[in-house]
Amino acid sequence: MANNQKRLIVGISGASGISYGIRTLELLKKQNIESHLIMSKAAAVTAGLETEMKISEINALATEVHKVDDIGASVASGSFKTDGMLIVPCSVKTMSEINTGVTSNLLSRAADVTLKERRKLVLMVRETPLHLGHLRTMASLTEMGAIVAPPVPALYTKPSSLDEMIDQSVARILDLFDIEVDELKRWKSE
Repeated sequence: MANNQKRLIVGISGASGISYGIRTLELLKKQNIESHLIMSKAAAVTAGLETEMKISEINALATEVHKVDDIGASVASGSFKTDGMLIVPCSVKTMSEINTGVTSNLLSRAADVTLKERRKLVLMVRETPLHLGHLRTMASLTEMGAIVAPPVPALYTKPSSLDEMIDQSVARILDLFDIEVDELKRWKSE
């Protein structure tokens, strides 16, 4: 990492809410933060269902793109220094793979490496309602050091659009990495 520049791995799984992942990449690029993107195959399908963006346009937002089946990629090794990883959004399938350590692709492998290296792992889990298995998986991951941060709208900011709600959720998870963005509206008592 040159000049102490932050370096983050951004995972996008196939859960609904790909706009969160896209906005994360946009804000990291705006802050000149090195981003390493891993998109699952299901995320590519979700992109087609939820956005007008081409995969090449999403990829262009990242500093480097890694194919989900490339388990030999740099981000699969603990010797590749990062400030951590976000999976935005994170499907229950991906969350479960990370929890068990039985990884089937680069997305869950990079998250597993992030945990084993004791680096910050933030999972924006997108599912509701949750059954007991989901909750136990989240508790287990939290015990391992991950941060489970579902995209819960901050209505105190009085958002006037879906984009503002997405910005606030993404800005809050970037805040966990000490990345300050103008899009974050902090609570102010009256």
